[in-house]
Amino acid sequence: MAILIDQPSWPAHGTVWAHLVSDSNLEELHAFAAAAEIPRRGFDLDHYDVPESRYADLVAAGALPVTFREMIVRLRSSGLRVSARERRAR
Repeated sequence: MAILIDQPSWPAHGTVWAHLVSDSNLEELHAFAAAAEIPRRGFDLDHYDVPESRYADLVAAGALPVTFREMIVRLRSSGLRVSARERRAR
């Protein structure tokens, strides 16, 4: 059970964004996000989008830095991954 964060690399709205996920359950992810004061509006079905400016704070709070590929592998293994097809259907 871990909270994972990838390197900020997704440009939008004048910054770059990282993804914050849990490799075990969404309750753990929401609790971590709430404790870190990440707005719920940043949640996108299986992850939170977080700006680059928060990266170091989130790692200091316990998020484990991983590559994007490792994040996806662990998210799929947990059964929490929402595919692009599923996103379009919602």
